[in-house]
Amino acid sequence: MSFDIGEAAALLGRTETRAADAHPEPAQLLQATLDRDIGALETGAPLPLLWHWLYFPPLIRQSRLGEDGHTRDSGLLPVVPILPRRMWAGSRLRSPAPLRIGDRLTRRSEVTSLTPKIGGSGRLLFVTIRHTLAGSASGSVIEEQDIVLREPAGRSTPPSQPAASAPWDFENVVTPTPTLLFRFSALTFNAHRIHYDHPYATEVEGYEGLVVHGPLTAVLMLDLVDRVSPGAPVSAFDFKAVNPAFVPHPLAVRAKTTETGFALRVESAGRIASTGIATAPRPLND
Repeated sequence: MSFDIGEAAALLGRTETRAADAHPEPAQLLQATLDRDIGALETGAPLPLLWHWLYFPPLIRQSRLGEDGHTRDSGLLPVVPILPRRMWAGSRLRSPAPLRIGDRLTRRSEVTSLTPKIGGSGRLLFVTIRHTLAGSASGSVIEEQDIVLREPAGRSTPPSQPAASAPWDFENVVTPTPTLLFRFSALTFNAHRIHYDHPYATEVEGYEGLVVHGPLTAVLMLDLVDRVSPGAPVSAFDFKAVNPAFVPHPLAVRAKTTETGFALRVESAGRIASTGIATAPRPLND
């Protein structure tokens, strides 16, 4: 089942091109936020996959933000008044050669899909945006990003999907705090109030606490890959947000080696928060 998305359909095929310099400081700040040594992230070093997010924040004037902190008139994301809530559902990335710190980055973005659906939580609009990035040192990334617009909910109850017990080769436990969420929001210029405004998150959007960013859980998954295979290039990564995770429940970031790299998962409060598959060299002692 689906529904008419009205004027939003006109955004299909719309494009946007931006350029930015991949200065070392944002990467070093994210490395510090992950409690890692910043020494290796100097000009010329490979930019870890996903970290291009640091260099293309939403350029939105303050007066254009809605009550939730998101823009109401993005150039690419449609405005659908009946679907005011937004979530990042996941991404699929391919990187034949890494971008590098110090590169001049060019990003071309295109709305490639608008799919209305009706599910258990009401009306939904799935928006897919393809970002094609090229660096001045010949690196590249193609990312297909899935965004979901949905109706407001009286209380946001995570679906019942407990994390099944399974053997994992590696684990890193991160306890999310308001400070961690604030720093990640600041680095990505994400003003969504569910990540820093507890009364808004619980009383307006109906969550049980501050919500951990879906993209942060993706960064934590690849951070675990780097911890077990330091410096190994990640040439492909698919991740999906499954359930919201909340402060202060610990995030168990887990990895298992596969033939082509790693299967990854983030679990929180007994539920699967995010899953991922990374193509990367396995640890030498594997």
